[in-house]
Amino acid sequence: MTEHNDLVTSTQEITKEALHKLGFDDGMYELIKEPLRFLEVRVPVRMDDGTVKTFTGYRAQHNHAVGPTKGGIRFHPDVNKEEVKALSMWMTLKCGITNLPFGGGKGGIICDPRQMSNQELERLSRGYVKAISQFVGPESDIPAPDVYTNPQIMSWMMDEYSKINRSNAFAFITGKPLSLGGSQGRNRATALGAVITIEEATKRKNIDIKGSRVAIQGFGNAGSFIAKILHDMGAKIVAISESFRALHNPNGLDVDRLVELKEQHGRVTQLFDDSIPKEQLFEVDCDILVPAALSNQITEDNAHQIKAKIIAEAANGPTTPEATRILTERGVLIIPDVLASAGGVTVSYFEWVQNNQGYYWPEAEVNMKLREKMVEAFNTIYDLAEDRKMDMRLAAYVLGIKRTAEASRFRGWA
Repeated sequence: MTEHNDLVTSTQEITKEALHKLGFDDGMYELIKEPLRFLEVRVPVRMDDGTVKTFTGYRAQHNHAVGPTKGGIRFHPDVNKEEVKALSMWMTLKCGITNLPFGGGKGGIICDPRQMSNQELERLSRGYVKAISQFVGPESDIPAPDVYTNPQIMSWMMDEYSKINRSNAFAFITGKPLSLGGSQGRNRATALGAVITIEEATKRKNIDIKGSRVAIQGFGNAGSFIAKILHDMGAKIVAISESFRALHNPNGLDVDRLVELKEQHGRVTQLFDDSIPKEQLFEVDCDILVPAALSNQITEDNAHQIKAKIIAEAANGPTTPEATRILTERGVLIIPDVLASAGGVTVSYFEWVQNNQGYYWPEAEVNMKLREKMVEAFNTIYDLAEDRKMDMRLAAYVLGIKRTAEASRFRGWA
């Protein structure tokens, strides 16, 4: 079984258990276990050398019972059907957890944007929108950026959709630049949302963030922003890792310098002679561990080595079910991915609302509204887990799937 099939299967298993906890039967599970619609499209692109290359793209729309589907588009050579399906299901859960009027969506194109010119990426972006234009829109399915996509790509997609519909369709897509209807605070929303949940977790664990020791696996967009925000709050970032190596200093790393080096070189760990193997990050003595890289990183093989009291899953699916059981039994508070990484879709929702209103909020207001959403979601899930004697992940799924299941039942779908 592939890693992505594992993720789909484990997501379906927890969803089924959550639905049973809520009193729904297997008929509801059969409805929710797969996306209601899954599109596969072929996108021909004229390359710079004059040849035409055809790319495969996908769009999953998990469930629209509570409103339009919402979710990012990733450009990556490893994009596949099962991954896109799983990610659309997680988006439904994130929207349910933060009480947004959306179901989950997700998209992807099999390509390597690092090997493509700006002009080729523009033609691919516009071609993908043409291919899915009949099935997406501000009131049906709203895309956003994801892996290797950015505000420029969102701008091309918005412009293409606007041409097709002969209107300025700003609300069609989120993650846009500010000059095209983007929202203040969107670029670091995922990281800030994760930090807010960490703040709430430290209160429950009686840990003072100031002086707390944090290890972060992954120093990409989310990981580096999380490191910077926590560092500025007084935490000690004692370790960070990238694809091959890690840096560790029990007295705290110079985060400002690392962020500067990342901007200059892309990667930072290879610049230091005293780097350590990336696997050793999980053995570091710390209070808070933030997996912000790939899925299936914390397993039954390394769960016993982890010393952290709090794990905040900024990545998708970083902890296997068996590792979750081991760590929960040890009293480790795991902030599950569908909660910890829900800040991005929350501020995307704010962007959509601002686009529809034509009224834009200052960053302080965006951050305040994000904090309200994330604090309420964390405390609801934590209290549910305590009251019902379940782990945080199952509690998050119970809260995350409840609204979609209820709306589907009222509609008469199951």
